[in-house]
Amino acid sequence: MTFQVSALPRSHFAPLWALTDEELARKGARRCVVTAKPGFPCRVSLRDAEVGEEVLLINFEHQPINTPFRASHAVYVRPQAEEATLAAGEVPAVLRCRLLSLRAFDAAGMMVDAEVTEGAAIERFIKELFANPQTAYIHAHAAKAGCYLARIDRG
Repeated sequence: MTFQVSALPRSHFAPLWALTDEELARKGARRCVVTAKPGFPCRVSLRDAEVGEEVLLINFEHQPINTPFRASHAVYVRPQAEEATLAAGEVPAVLRCRLLSLRAFDAAGMMVDAEVTEGAAIERFIKELFANPQTAYIHAHAAKAGCYLARIDRG
């Protein structure tokens, strides 16, 4: 079984970099300086930002379907990030090095299953979650902080 991990589109965040700190604050966002690696995973590049690098911390609605599972959470974005394009079945390091919460959803946006796993074992749980024919896609979250990391679709 193949799968596809997807990053968030760079175009969604590009206009934010021109905003002042005050304008960002009105949008619930802020600039941060990276203090540890890993620790600031960019959702566009699907890479951890480097220590000393500036990133934006912004709330992002990753589950926009109007169900009880509609959700948003904080995400980091690097200003120079190139949008990650991964091969089918490729798992980025940003997922491999974290404790993950994997949440499986059906086409209507209802959660059908969930698992917690170390990133090193992610393929096993992707396969198990997609074994359920109701699973349309999976969201990967950092299990400790709850932050949305990436979407995983059938390949």
